Amino acid sequence: MAGGGDELKLLGMWASPFALRAKLALSFKGLSYEYVEEDLKNKSELLLSSNPVHKKVPVLIHNGKPVCESQVIVQYIDEAFPDAGVPLLPSDPYDRAVARFWAAYIDDKLLKSWLQASMCKTEQEKAAAMKETFAAVANLEAAFKECSKGKPFFGGDAVGYVDVTLGAVIGFVRVGEALHGMRLFDASRSPLLDAWLDRFAALDAAKAVLPDTGRLAEYAKMKQAEWAAAATN
Repeated sequence: MAGGGDELKLLGMWASPFALRAKLALSFKGLSYEYVEEDLKNKSELLLSSNPVHKKVPVLIHNGKPVCESQVIVQYIDEAFPDAGVPLLPSDPYDRAVARFWAAYIDDKLLKSWLQASMCKTEQEKAAAMKETFAAVANLEAAFKECSKGKPFFGGDAVGYVDVTLGAVIGFVRVGEALHGMRLFDASRSPLLDAWLDRFAALDAAKAVLPDTGRLAEYAKMKQAEWAAAATN
């Protein structure tokens, strides 16, 4: 629970993996907060005034002060509430730097190429983007082996910063499998991450906030239709 006098409000959008990161961090820390669902086609004045630079979710408002960008928010939650729940960032400076590196890699390499693949107009373009995506998966598989040291999570025995960063995309991994028969992490190509995904998703703190796969699949189909329509205009 947030400490006495701590007021937490999260501005998000239910299908956003970036907003989900903040929800996961709050859930693993056991913090109570007010959640505000944003309509991204009709953004609230609170969102626009809280994040005037990017005008995006998520935004965490702590005692009236806004914190923006999902990875910054997760780090802030961990630092602002060090005694709550599990520590997300390692205490050792080197391990903390490694965790930040791989969390950034997830956004800069894995998610970027994976999103590009979903928006490609030709099969050739999609194949090139997926090749890049699976190269990123291979690097993350090696990173998991190094960071976990044989334990269940990137953070070791307990969930850590990289687990939360990657855990936020589990819903879309499941949607990719449901809609296209393609699992981003699989037992042959990335057995450690494949087992990690099911292990992470089974945790109570994760189950409490992970979106429904069916609802997310409908959302993904709608977004792909919008992208296809925009591409033909």
